[in-house]
Amino acid sequence: MRTAETPTETPTELLVARPKRADARRNYEKVLAAAREAFAEGGEATSLEEIARRAGVGIGTLYRHFPTRQALLEAVYVNEVEEVARSAEELDGGDPWESLNAWFERVISYFATKRALWAELLDYLAPDAPLFMTCRASLFAAGEPLLRRAQEAGVVRPDVEFWDVMHMVGGIAKIPTNDPKQVERILRVALDGLRYHAES
Repeated sequence: MRTAETPTETPTELLVARPKRADARRNYEKVLAAAREAFAEGGEATSLEEIARRAGVGIGTLYRHFPTRQALLEAVYVNEVEEVARSAEELDGGDPWESLNAWFERVISYFATKRALWAELLDYLAPDAPLFMTCRASLFAAGEPLLRRAQEAGVVRPDVEFWDVMHMVGGIAKIPTNDPKQVERILRVALDGLRYHAES
């Protein structure tokens, strides 16, 4: 395992470090968005210079926000988890079945980014590092209420645990294909298996 360049921060600490000035915050968000896209396409081969170019900022601006590659990797990872968790809150008042489906579609996208970052993050961090454990807990805290609400509404079978579904969705996300629509179709077929069917 590579020695960490800086002390690993928890997701909460990364949030606190975000810039408050509007122009700095815009640059920060542009770098994050560019990094997520670039890492998903190029993985470990992606250079910080390429990310700065995509973001439309100078390399100095990138380093002001993310002094090391590890800091940028962790921030992208945490940002993805935050977005997935936030989407669960936004869906919470909708139709229970549709909300659950929509959230797991968002999770599939998250897994794609996670796969791109995971191998390189493990150069710096252990699999049970606080960053990963905290992010996993955030996902469970966000998604489990959606599953429970769907079960209480009688649209999802009651014998399913959230961990079961996350394993299933994670497996689907790993299917080797360049066609996102194929993954979406398989996800819909799999999620349909969660539906509650009263015994005749």
